[in-house]
Amino acid sequence: MAYATDIRTADHGLLDRVSATFKVLAEARAQRKVYRQTLNELRALDGRDLADLGISRAEIPFLAREAAYGSQK
Repeated sequence: MAYATDIRTADHGLLDRVSATFKVLAEARAQRKVYRQTLNELRALDGRDLADLGISRAEIPFLAREAAYGSQK
């Protein structure tokens, strides 16, 4: 019995590449918005609220980065 495999690659034109670039930029912009929003909300909390959450002020940028971009591990 014989098997035939036909693999074709799509010829991605300029429009597809431009569209993909805009998609990547939009995703990056959305992630940056989540980062800024999280950062601002955590910075607005007072020391008591942060202590209740178990967060120190030094951790705020790291937590905002993790919220926006996910865990880097």
